[in-house]
Amino acid sequence: MTRPQSSHLQLPQPPVLLITDRSQTPAPLEEAVASALAAGCRWVLLREKDLAADAHRDLLARLVALGRNYDAAIMVSDDIVAARATEAAGVHLSRDGDPGAARAALGPEALIGVSAHDAAEAAAAAHAGADYVTLSPIFESLSKPGYGPQLGLAGLSAVANRLAIPILALGGITYLNARECLKHGAAGVAAMGEVMGADDPGAAMLRLLSALAKGTARAGLNLCQ
Repeated sequence: MTRPQSSHLQLPQPPVLLITDRSQTPAPLEEAVASALAAGCRWVLLREKDLAADAHRDLLARLVALGRNYDAAIMVSDDIVAARATEAAGVHLSRDGDPGAARAALGPEALIGVSAHDAAEAAAAAHAGADYVTLSPIFESLSKPGYGPQLGLAGLSAVANRLAIPILALGGITYLNARECLKHGAAGVAAMGEVMGADDPGAAMLRLLSALAKGTARAGLNLCQ
């Protein structure tokens, strides 16, 4: 039996998911994340799949401890065992991941996300019990050049309007286009290169958050899903 979508689910606020990539950031990863958290980020996904298991778990544990200082949700890509061991907020699964297995391992309060690239994948994730999906790529991604096809704002709107599950726009997200994603149905955005690749990750995060706040005020949007 699949888990029905929770009617009381709220994404971490503000709904900006920072996805890590230590290969992009000029500063050590933990410093970059700390800078983003100090700027107002409250949701981080550790995505460092090339790390050895022990190093990966230890890094996650340090980020979880850091996140507690800000009441931030720290998640990890795919590694359910590490998420459980470190008491992370949840896991984000690849499109072939099993939200049901993650829920059984991590419990009802864990946040479970799934990557999707079209409406069918997003619908399957929702049916399987995911709390949210990332939909990508919306725009051309500097982190993954050539990855596509780009869905654009029209593609984002088509998926978001069809499904009740919260959709996070991913791929090429910057402070210049993030609020347009909200206007086209996204519940939030996920960003990697915009922040991880910046000389000052905190300043980059602040620009992104400020752009979303302005767009929300103008459009009268409710970011809580």
